[in-house]
Amino acid sequence: MIQLSCLAFKKDVILIKNVKGKTIDQETRCVHYHSAKDIISIKFYCCEDYYPCHRCHEETADHSAKVWPQKLFNTKAILCGACHNELSVTEYLSCKSRCPHCQAAFNPRCNLHIHLYFEV
Repeated sequence: MIQLSCLAFKKDVILIKNVKGKTIDQETRCVHYHSAKDIISIKFYCCEDYYPCHRCHEETADHSAKVWPQKLFNTKAILCGACHNELSVTEYLSCKSRCPHCQAAFNPRCNLHIHLYFEV
């Protein structure tokens, strides 16, 4: 489990320890996606860093994103912003937009971007 209690302020963006990108709160919402249900971050396969979304990675990483290969879907790569538990890709893809640990609702529209994170 990753602890997200350490905050620092930089250019009107809250930085959460271990989560990169343009986060705006401790539940890993970002400037791009910040509804009540936008509370996950994805560990990107290319760098193994957590980002709230593909746009945060694109704007702040110094490299191109790579998707998780299916053979590694048992790797913990999703962070619930509500309880801070990590989920494997398989757990996330089968969770029906709810954290299996705390039951927090995830944005079901994230499915529209699955191809940006995971091999389909």
